[in-house]
Amino acid sequence: MDLDPEQTTARIWFEQLRDQICAEFVAIEREAGSDADFDYTPWDRTDPSGGDGGGGVRGVMKGKVFEKVGVNVSTVGGAFEGEFAKSIHGAAEDPTFFATGISLVAHMANPHVPAVHMNCRFLVTTRRWFGGGADLNPPLPYPEDTAEFHAAMKAACDPHGADYYERYSKWAEDYFYIPHRKVHRGVGGIFCDHLEGDFAANFAFIQDLGRAFLDVYPKIVRRRMNLPFTPADTAQMLEWRGRYAEFNLVYDRGTLFGLKTGGNIDAILMSLPPLATWS
Repeated sequence: MDLDPEQTTARIWFEQLRDQICAEFVAIEREAGSDADFDYTPWDRTDPSGGDGGGGVRGVMKGKVFEKVGVNVSTVGGAFEGEFAKSIHGAAEDPTFFATGISLVAHMANPHVPAVHMNCRFLVTTRRWFGGGADLNPPLPYPEDTAEFHAAMKAACDPHGADYYERYSKWAEDYFYIPHRKVHRGVGGIFCDHLEGDFAANFAFIQDLGRAFLDVYPKIVRRRMNLPFTPADTAQMLEWRGRYAEFNLVYDRGTLFGLKTGGNIDAILMSLPPLATWS
């Protein structure tokens, strides 16, 4: 695919962020005495028109601390098929699109360590916009971990808009909710979409979001990863993983986007936990 300067700039940075995050996660595994590493699987996509539809790289690590963590990057384009175009910002009249981004989900071996999700993306239809967010999903919540995570997200928001954190934390609270369970998926974070207009300003915000995640989440992991846990703690973790799976399969827009645009199935569903229970 031919990319314009903004598309290229976003793609390169998302891939650089992937490299930094994966290196930090591997470092945590080494600190735990594990030799686990990421297995990277490139994939290509053919657009329904038969043309080059882009592709991506699926990265998965299964270790001692990270029971399963996926860090994916993709850069895809082409045209939305059928009615799906009408659900995408700026695609109702013209179904052609471009999307590049990073998507991360970590499920942890120790129930005291929170699972986490982070996603940053840049999309082009007849409009151009950034979106993304990060949210913490602890089976056994610690108020200090929740406070530190939200403080990091707020610090990323504040230089870009006095109301950003209030708006985007509320957006995350509303979005990461499981209506049929009447519970939130985790303890929140921030979520935003359709940030269009000034490319440089919006890109700077998305970069600060990615850097904030890279700074705060490893601190929380290192704080909790060696704590002892009981079978009851593990049972609680597996129960909440079931809730996580339900949300991603029923409500998550990113999962639907990937499936509807012919993305790599294993990369799309890497967000699902390796083990979960339903009582």
